[in-house]
Amino acid sequence: MLSTAAKKPSFVVAWVQKNVGAYHPTTEIEAITFGNEVFVDTYNTTKFLIQAMRYIHQELVKSNLHSAIKVSSPIALSALQNSYPSSARSFCQELVEPVFRPMLEFLRGTGSYLMVNAYPFFAYEANSDVISLDYALFKENSGVVDSGNGLRYFSLFDDQIDAAFAAMSALKFNDIEMVVLETGWPSKGDRTEIGASVANAATYNDNLIRRILTRGGGTPLRPKVDLTVYLFAMFNEDDKNGPTLERNYGLFYPNEEKVYDIPFTVEGMKTYKDKRAPATGGGHVTAPPISGGGLSKSTTRSTWCMASGEAWEEKLRGRRRRLPSDPAGGSVL
Repeated sequence: MLSTAAKKPSFVVAWVQKNVGAYHPTTEIEAITFGNEVFVDTYNTTKFLIQAMRYIHQELVKSNLHSAIKVSSPIALSALQNSYPSSARSFCQELVEPVFRPMLEFLRGTGSYLMVNAYPFFAYEANSDVISLDYALFKENSGVVDSGNGLRYFSLFDDQIDAAFAAMSALKFNDIEMVVLETGWPSKGDRTEIGASVANAATYNDNLIRRILTRGGGTPLRPKVDLTVYLFAMFNEDDKNGPTLERNYGLFYPNEEKVYDIPFTVEGMKTYKDKRAPATGGGHVTAPPISGGGLSKSTTRSTWCMASGEAWEEKLRGRRRRLPSDPAGGSVL
């Protein structure tokens, strides 16, 4: 879809009419995402990304929808280089001028935001001899100090988010907001997929929700930021190919039974009985080098649930609909 959208404005007109105009405003649509981790896909569609995003935005302007609906493209943390410390992270040099700088200029000019897929699980799995599981799961720990700026981190999630903020800052785009479009933890994995378990998945998602809903979205580098986070995923994907973990990110089984029980609202947290340690993170707090920090192994996920600092006591809700398209296609959120 990206290549077609970048070459044929008429295709974009028809796409917006079919997938946005036909549903809006009855269905609340917040964003259109182009591709998913395009920079690591196997279809070499990166060169089409920016032009396709521009055409979509132009069509939204014509329909007077550009203020309500933003256009972006989710990135994996593998699009960053320099694994440690997070304050030294930057976008891969070969992608800066052809992709990231023009994309960030587009996001700034249209009032949109950078979408990031952040998976502490993959960093922990690849470095379990170095990274504490408590640090990866938002559990109580002594923290890790960034040797570049002296900030102390109490969660790997915060470290990964600030790495993306640091990469934008390196290009002088400090004013662009960020949305975590995907994060989660697998409840089951193959023998070599260290850390994938029901207990760890429940702990990660529970503590993440508590951290966002009760502590706000601030990170050590950006303490005042209002971070919106989408959980991956609502359901397990039993028919999906690949490693076992790829089929087991869901909060529910396909038959709608819960994989594990966690609260999704502030009110629910008051009555939920839980023996896990309280969530940490968001605080100002030297660490051993961490390699493979945040490399994402999936390029075809759909996101369903959101915990937002603005939606203080709302239930996490399904907001994203995956559209029929090629593997580098578009989605509405």
